This record gives sequence, structure tokens and C-alpha cells, in this order.
Amino acid sequence: MVATAVLSGLVAAGSAALLTWSARRRSGAYATARLLVAGAAVLALVSLLVGVTATVTGPPRWAGPEAGHSGWAELVAAGTALAGLAFCGGLLRLPGAGTGAAATGRLVLDGLVVATALWFVGWVLCSEPTRLLGAATPVACPTILLASMSAALTTGLAVIVVVRSAAPRRRLALLAAGGTVTTWGGLAVAAGLCQAGPAVVAVGAVLTALGLAACAVAARRVGPPGQLDVDPIGRDGEYAFVPMFGMAASAMYHLAQGGRFDALAIVAGSLEGFALVARQYLTLNDVRGYAARLAERERHFRELAHTDPLTGLANRRGLLRALHRCAEAGVPCVLLVLDLDGFKNVNDMRGHDVGDAVLAEVGLRLRGNLRPGDLAARLGGDEFAVLVHGGHAEADPVAERLLALLGRPYEQLDGPVFLSVSIGLAEPAGTPDVELLQRNADLALRYAKQRGKNRIERYDAAYDQLLRRRTTLEHELRGAIDRNELRLAFQPVASLPSVRPVGAEALLRWHHPELGNVRPDEFIPLAEECGMISTLGAWVLHQACWQLSRWLADGHDVWVSVNVSPRELHAPEYVVQVAEALRTHHVPPQRLVLEVTEHAVATDLDELIRRLAALRLTGVRIALDDFGAGYSSLGQLRRLPIDILKIDHSLVAEHEPVRPVGRDGPAFAPMVDIVMRLGHQLGLEVIAEGVTTPTELAAVVAAGCRFGQGALFGWGVPAEHLEAMLDAATSPAARPTQLPVVPAQRSGDRSAGRSAQAAPGAPVPPTGDPSLSVNQNVGSVDSSREMRQA
Repeated sequence: MVATAVLSGLVAAGSAALLTWSARRRSGAYATARLLVAGAAVLALVSLLVGVTATVTGPPRWAGPEAGHSGWAELVAAGTALAGLAFCGGLLRLPGAGTGAAATGRLVLDGLVVATALWFVGWVLCSEPTRLLGAATPVACPTILLASMSAALTTGLAVIVVVRSAAPRRRLALLAAGGTVTTWGGLAVAAGLCQAGPAVVAVGAVLTALGLAACAVAARRVGPPGQLDVDPIGRDGEYAFVPMFGMAASAMYHLAQGGRFDALAIVAGSLEGFALVARQYLTLNDVRGYAARLAERERHFRELAHTDPLTGLANRRGLLRALHRCAEAGVPCVLLVLDLDGFKNVNDMRGHDVGDAVLAEVGLRLRGNLRPGDLAARLGGDEFAVLVHGGHAEADPVAERLLALLGRPYEQLDGPVFLSVSIGLAEPAGTPDVELLQRNADLALRYAKQRGKNRIERYDAAYDQLLRRRTTLEHELRGAIDRNELRLAFQPVASLPSVRPVGAEALLRWHHPELGNVRPDEFIPLAEECGMISTLGAWVLHQACWQLSRWLADGHDVWVSVNVSPRELHAPEYVVQVAEALRTHHVPPQRLVLEVTEHAVATDLDELIRRLAALRLTGVRIALDDFGAGYSSLGQLRRLPIDILKIDHSLVAEHEPVRPVGRDGPAFAPMVDIVMRLGHQLGLEVIAEGVTTPTELAAVVAAGCRFGQGALFGWGVPAEHLEAMLDAATSPAARPTQLPVVPAQRSGDRSAGRSAQAAPGAPVPPTGDPSLSVNQNVGSVDSSREMRQA
């Protein structure tokens, strides 16, 4: 007994010293926990020394009515109870364990549930009629009940902390086991002093020493328990099943043995029930808080799902939600769809950061200038929408205000940004239909864009008819060539003043079996938009060359011109297509004229010059069509590699002929006279377009124009009709004429690039043959005036 007591005391003292030294040297998150564990170790050591000393040195009173050392037992029991409470405090103060008052309360209640069940099972085993320890059962020292409760609480809390902590948890388990064994050892010492005898005291001393040693080892490198699993919905109720089962089983066993429940058992059962109720109440609060947070986050994310992150306005989903609410409530509303004109240039030239800043400013202007109840939304990119409650009387002023407001400059660090806005406006007709309302507003916006931008366009039912026709035309146009619905008409070019046909312009015509004759000014722009202009142009080029080769083979002295669209002209493979068509149909290059409109000149002059120069290298001639319509300048005209000027009809028809001042002579068209002089100075041939009356014919002849084209000489006719005209012109009564060739060369490379080849029967040009041409894609596109004439 003495040896065991001395050895246990030495081990316990050493362990307590190590714990105290470790607590004094450590700081930070573990400082409080280590101090509490060290304090628990000191209390346990003092209780052990008191118990061992009382057992070894005291009188041997282990039998009789005054058996045991009840005074010393009460002191040891009190010290053990305090040590257990200190150790529980150390566990709760470990980082990650009691992260707050609520978390600490949950752990204490969980530990109390386990501890109460454990204490109740112990009471059953130690009370009548069970009495597991028999006569050694300590009944003479009520004070040791405190030690037993402390031991049970330490065990329950240690189990909960270890089970709930995240892995790895071996050192934490060692610390918890050490504290639990220490308190049980102190309880054994107190019970031995009270009644059980020296053997129980010796066992308690050994347990206390081992527990303190385990605590000393674990405390040197114990890690935090981590985030404890306190999920109120997942596993937060599983801890209660085992303790409740233990209590129920032990109570049934106690009753089966004929036992009765005294006040202590009733208190233990009530405490278990109250602990469970309190724990579940906290769990219910956790669930309520969790549900509230979940609902708040759901509201937040739902709002995010209906909000544009850049501008803070509603997004497309938010607008649809508002539209559906209006439709369900039957509230009249008007939808405005807005699109920023030219915004792509802002991103391209100033960068996307500036573009985003402009969009954010648009959002601020919209949000700050709407009536209460109206909704502004960003649909995507630079497209916005405004939902105005009420009819068009309320929506029109809003649209006018927004048109002016969004057209103001947008101040940025590197200078202001200037934009305009196009607005499409639509309101429900009859039964509210959200999808139809959106479609109508988008359609109105489209026509606002097409009609000049920076304007407001209200939806009209005629837009649907136009859209359906455009869709039908686009669909049918894709198969028009395969169905042989396209044909060429040829408008003659006459030599003046003999009015003899010497050339023709190929004009594309489309006759649909159901739609009838479709005007070129309707399907040609559509072909350019949908990317079919190159296909149509290639077909027209080959058909025109094939017809020209037949006329030349029949001995007709004629040339044919083909219109070229800007899209074709800028295609890299166009020059190859032209050369291939000439080679396939054996057409002399100078017999083919490619007409380029002034609109093509206005797009990219330098690129146009390169393309035209490459085309002229093939030997074809280049004509500038619609000259005088407003795009060309004299400086551009000098740079363009062209051979023929075609005077626009407006210069021929919109001015009355004038008579020479101070001399006799026929009346002439002054603008035609100016263009004629300019063309001759630049070495160009000139053709007057749109000659429709004898007066206009006389005026252009008086101005010195040698070639004319227009209704006076014939509309666009089938090839066989033009062939009949050519046959009539070559009859013996017809006067000979010459081709529209270049009478004089411009300075530079014009004469060097010409070929000496001429078609059979054609007069040789004065200074070499027709100019050579550029690599580009020929398009049989009628000029706007010729399309109107068709």
C-alpha cells in the first residue's frame, strides 16, 4: 500500500508539475484551456495526497459504526469535484469547441444528458437491492455524491467533445480520457476513505496518477478539436438515444429486482428530461435561425437572379416577371425597348471599361428619371427596356424624355462619349400577351433603327406584314437559282446622236410563281443582308458573259456592263471569278464593264483603289455609276482607276436646259456639260443615265455626251429583244457608230496598262485598248434608279 501510494504520488506530482510548467510557458488560444487543465491537475494531486496520507497515517477504522475517514473523504470528494469542473472548463475553452455562448451551452447540455444517464446507471448499480459493491458500497459519506456527479459530467462532456470534433483527434481523445480517469480516480479515493478500504484507495491513487500522466502527455501537443458537428438538422439528436436507452434499461432492471426510486433517482430523471428539453429547444432555435437565414439568402439570390449586376436595373427575368404581373392583374402597361446607337464603336475605340461605365451611367439615368411604379431593365448588351404603367398618353412623354436624356454626353476621364438612342414602343392589344408585347416592341425598335435611328417608333400592324414578306423572300431567294426563277434583262446603251445600241447593262429580275415579280430594290438589299449577294453576283456574271459571247459570235459589235455590290467588290476571290468567267465564255475582257456605285467609293477608298486596280489588270473596264448622287469628290475621282463615268439621272432630269449666253446654239444641260468636261480632262468616257425625253436627249447631245441610257432608248428587255434591236441597228440603213472607249489617256499608268486587243468589228480606241481590272466579286446589282425603272 505504501509503495503504491508513494509511486502514484510521485507520478501524479510530476504530471501536475509538467502541466503547470506548460501552462505558464504557453500563450495564445490555448492559454486559458491549459491553465484550467493545470488547475484541475493540481486539485487532483492535492486530493490524492490528502487521501493517501489519511489512509497511510490515520488509525485503521474500517469496521464498526464509526468506520472510515469520513472527514478526509469529504475533503477529497470536494477536491475531486472541483478538479472535474476545472477540467470540463478546460475542454470547453479549447479553440473550436465553445465558439460562443450558444455553442458552449449546447455542449454542456449534451454532456449533461450523457452524465445524468451515466450517474443514474451508477445509482441503480449502487442502490438497494442491486448493490454491486455489496457492503463496500459507500453510503456513510453523502459528500462523495458531488465527486460522482463531477466524474459523470466530466465523462459525458469528454465523450461529446471527442465525438463531435473533426479528425485527427487522437491527442484530444487522450486528454479527455486522462481528465475522465483522473476524476474517477479521485472518486475512488474518496469512496475508499469513506468506507471501502485501503484497496479502493490504492486503485483510486493509481487511476489518478495514470490520468494525470495522460493529460501531461496530451497537453504538450494537443491540437484544437476543430469545427464541432452541431448541425441542428443532420446528426444533432443522435447523442440522446444511447443515454436514454441506458436509463430506461437500468430503471426497468431496478424495478424488476424489486427496487424503489428515491429522491436522488427522481432528481436524476427530471434533470435528464429537462436537459433534453432544453437541448431540443436550442435545436429548434437553431432550425428557426437556419430557416430564416435560408429564406433571406433565397430572397437575396432570387433578387440577384432578377437584377443586372452592372447597372443594378432589372434583367430580362425581372422584366418578364413584371410583365406577367401586369398581365395577371389586368393593369394597362406600355413597353419601351431602347437600343444605344453606335455603342459598339465605344467598346472598339475606347475599350470595354469605358463601355461598362457608359452602360452604368445609362442605368443611373433611367432609374432616376422614371415615375414611381415604372420599371427599367437591361436586356443585354446595349439594349434596355422600360415598362410604363398606363396607356400611350403616359408612355409618350416618358419616351420623349428618355430620348433626350440618353442622348446627352457621357462624361468619361478621357473625354465625353456621344450616343443617341432608338426607341420602339408597343402596348397590348386586347388580351394581354407578354411574348407578343415583347415581339411588337422589338419590331418597332427595328424599324426605328432602319428609319434613321435617334427616334421613337410606335408598333404598327403593317410591320408584321413587312416582316413576314421579308422572311418569305429570304427563304425563297435561297432556292431561286436552282428553280430557274431568275433572269437577266438588258437595258441598251445608245450612241448619240444616232441612238444606235452599242452596249447593254445587265439587270437582274426575279419572277416567283406565287409572289409574282419581285422588285430588285426589294430583294437585292435583302441578298446583301443575308449574305447571298455573292452567289447572285456570280450567277449574273456568268449569265451576262454567256449572253455576250453569243452576241459577239453572231457578229454584233456590243459590250455588256454588270453591277458590282460593295460586298462583292471587297471579297478577295472576286478577281479570280471575273477572270474565270471571261475565260469560260471566251469573252474579250474589254467587252465587259463592271459598274461600281458611288456608295462603294464612300466606304474604304484605299481598299477600293486596290481592288479596282486588280480588276483592271484582267482587261475589263470599270464604270463609276450614279456619279453626282452625292458621295464622290473630285479628289477621289482623280485617284480612282476607272474608265467610264455614268452621270446620275438627277443631273440630267432635275435641271432645265439653258441656252448659251451671248451666242447662238441649242440648249444644253449645264451639269452634264460640267461632268463632260471633267471626264474628258481625266481621260474618261461619259454616259448619261436616265434620258427619258427628247428634250433631255437634245440637252445631253448639246453638252457633247456621246452615249446615253434610259427609257427613251428602251427599258430592260430580254436578251432576244435586245438582239433584235442590234440586228436592226446593223441593217444597211443604219449608221455606223463606235464603242464607248476612252478617247484620251490620263497621265500616269493608264496607257501602260491597256491591251491592244479589241473585239472583232469594234473601233480601236484612240490611245490603246480598254483598261485592265481588279480582283473582286462581280455583283449584278441594279442601281437604285434602275430598280425603280424596273
